[in-house]
Amino acid sequence: MSVTIKTPTEQDQMRLAGQAASEVLDMITDHVVPGISTGELNRLCHEYIVDRQQAIPAPLNYRGYPKSICTSVNHVVCHGIPGGKKLKNGDIINIDVTVIKDGFHGDTSRMFMVGKPSVMGQRVSQVAHDAMYLGIELVCPGVRLGDIGQVIQQHVEGQGCSVVREYCGHGIGREFHEDPQVLHYGKSGTGLELCAGMTITIEPMVNAGRRHVRLLPDGWTVVTKDHSLSAQWEHTVLVTDNGYEIMTRDHSGG
Repeated sequence: MSVTIKTPTEQDQMRLAGQAASEVLDMITDHVVPGISTGELNRLCHEYIVDRQQAIPAPLNYRGYPKSICTSVNHVVCHGIPGGKKLKNGDIINIDVTVIKDGFHGDTSRMFMVGKPSVMGQRVSQVAHDAMYLGIELVCPGVRLGDIGQVIQQHVEGQGCSVVREYCGHGIGREFHEDPQVLHYGKSGTGLELCAGMTITIEPMVNAGRRHVRLLPDGWTVVTKDHSLSAQWEHTVLVTDNGYEIMTRDHSGG
């Protein structure tokens, strides 16, 4: 699959899809409390996407994935499957939402603190958040993907954390995952050169301990090998003529 350049009309459609995905996370925020199950969070998001937004939850049945969102708690790096697990005070959770609206995908995730978070939980979440924005702020025509990877990696490792390498950002549009792959580590001056009209996700996964991960037998859930906490933030970003536009920005400007 080659990189797709979005026309102005397609960019408008991507904005609508991105806004829809962000609104799902806005909606679910007040429900992320001690005692709620990840399965209940999935139900609330699914109903909101289907009934309120008249849209489609992209993860559901994607390559066999069984739910409408991903819920990754504590040492789960990504692709956590919602179920009976109840959140408890001090947990951190990433909720990852992708909405298909009128044939286009909007993809975003945020970290949520359940009750009073631990110092380490807050810290690894902040490192991931800041790393994502450092990457986004570089986006403009002529920048290379390696430039983005290097600035993210340098920040994360400079904070004593590590970047997961097995999973990365990606192009997005009519397809959930398009070219290019957007690595969150790398060397400046290498990789594909960005050009206006590209839409990509930037979504660094940051571990408080070592970068190594393992896949659980369910075939989806990825966890840190050393059981350290992991955090991730994600936005869908458009490369504009002179910079970038975050298509999944939340109402608070985050």
